[in-house]
Amino acid sequence: MFEERPFLGTIDQRLRNDRVSVVVTLGWAEDMYEGVVEGPADPVQRARLVGEATLRAVETMSGGRARFDLSAVGTSDLGPVKIALVQVREVGWSDYLIGSSLIREGDPASATAKAVLDAVNRRISRVL
Repeated sequence: MFEERPFLGTIDQRLRNDRVSVVVTLGWAEDMYEGVVEGPADPVQRARLVGEATLRAVETMSGGRARFDLSAVGTSDLGPVKIALVQVREVGWSDYLIGSSLIREGDPASATAKAVLDAVNRRISRVL
């Protein structure tokens, strides 16, 4: 039996001089899908790159039927915990999709990718 929603497989970040390549792998059914982006190695930009790579993997999974823009990404303290937050827009739709995920064990990359999936899961379920 396959998962009803995509799940996070891996996040690979490779530094090359002042650039970083981010590869996010998502699973759905029995297949794996990759999203790849490259950008500045600045740690402040890293969460955005992870979010973008996650969206590229979702788009690959949808066979190009869904396209998304990452409008905003950030973190926030919520009481004693820290959370990752994202704001996503599906190309052709006017409303924003919001996602969040708890940052566990000091891993903001995984939390950001999971926040993206939280934001888009309902939209992509209609495509998949």
